[in-house]
Amino acid sequence: MKRYTLLTLFLLGFLALQSQKIEPLLQAKIDVVYLSSDMLQGRETASEGEKLAAEYIKSRFESLGLKPAGLKGSWLYPFNFHETTNPHDTSQKSKGPSKTGNNVLALLDNGAPATIVIGAHYDHLGMGGPGSGSLAANEIAIHNGADDNASGVAGMLAIAQQLLANQNTRHNNYLFMAFSGEEKGLFGSNAYTKDSLAFNPSKINYMINLDMIGRLNEENVLAISGVGTSPLWKSRFENNAVVEGIKISATESGMGPSDHTSFYLKNIPVLHFFTGQHKDYHKPTDDANLVNYEGILKISTLIVNSIEQFDQKGKLGFIKTKDESGRRSSTFKVSMGVMPDYLHQSGGLRIDGVTDGRPAALAGLQAGDIILKMGSKEIKDIQGYMEALGTFNKGDKVTVEVKRKEEIKTLEVSF
Repeated sequence: MKRYTLLTLFLLGFLALQSQKIEPLLQAKIDVVYLSSDMLQGRETASEGEKLAAEYIKSRFESLGLKPAGLKGSWLYPFNFHETTNPHDTSQKSKGPSKTGNNVLALLDNGAPATIVIGAHYDHLGMGGPGSGSLAANEIAIHNGADDNASGVAGMLAIAQQLLANQNTRHNNYLFMAFSGEEKGLFGSNAYTKDSLAFNPSKINYMINLDMIGRLNEENVLAISGVGTSPLWKSRFENNAVVEGIKISATESGMGPSDHTSFYLKNIPVLHFFTGQHKDYHKPTDDANLVNYEGILKISTLIVNSIEQFDQKGKLGFIKTKDESGRRSSTFKVSMGVMPDYLHQSGGLRIDGVTDGRPAALAGLQAGDIILKMGSKEIKDIQGYMEALGTFNKGDKVTVEVKRKEEIKTLEVSF
């Protein structure tokens, strides 16, 4: 990595001088291409690649005219953690050596009584391998994470630039947070929200999280979770509503496997924006050439317009929601080996991808199939699928009814 130091410093300095002049679409491409480049080696938390990414984000914040909001007047909020073998497992029961990751924080201070947090994690899986969360079995290769989550960081930076120029969003301050440690278990956001010296939840109006917003599809469907965490959200983000040309797939829960959960657990209203999983999720193939950059800007503008709509509403009320996140999946005795389409709303569970060698693939299920029934249980949505899956044990066999294009097929899955 050291051989890149001079090139990196030159690039950061150039972008710091030029970013205010660059057209937004090109800037989003620059952000994603740099953050997901091989030079950053997959941005694993506490790695040299993470440090380069943090330096880049700091430079972008600074070039926009934001103020540092980390510890002791710096841009960074460091946190210590121990490696675990299970991504998104916050128990840390199997502790490895202590490491230090860094969140990157910047503030747009309007002198307002309340602050909106706008966040996106910038870490990823490094080189993959066992215990990393990679879905490329036993493949040691750079996981560039262009959609997950260089896209969210690019969106956050685009929002920052728009808010700086918007005269109708001055009733709140804005704290921009690039989180690290998300892939290892929400470590960065968890550490920050539990730090009573750095974090005062009574001063936070609400939190917006951008995680994987780089694959907006041709139907312009955007998943937004957390719409039940404040009484005002549904007036803007009703399920199946079309808002500014984007169709909303809304769920109420404030819980989910991303950094908004850390804020929701502190009784803060949250919204999580997400364009859906895909076959490149947590694989080395999640690259910058597959990102929908126009989509990132569409979503960023939608968020800024939403902030403007609620700007004079004061501090939003909080509602505790039912956990629909599926995080209980870690307790399942079996798995199918399918990637759900989280944006599908027409009944059943649509499969976005099938993992080779797993029960679904061995039974003949394919990407695009819609699971309608498992045994005697009708599947109406992803929650129904998870509830059904939780009833099976290793060694069980179950008939699965799927819709493949216009044909209904019955297949047998062995767990």
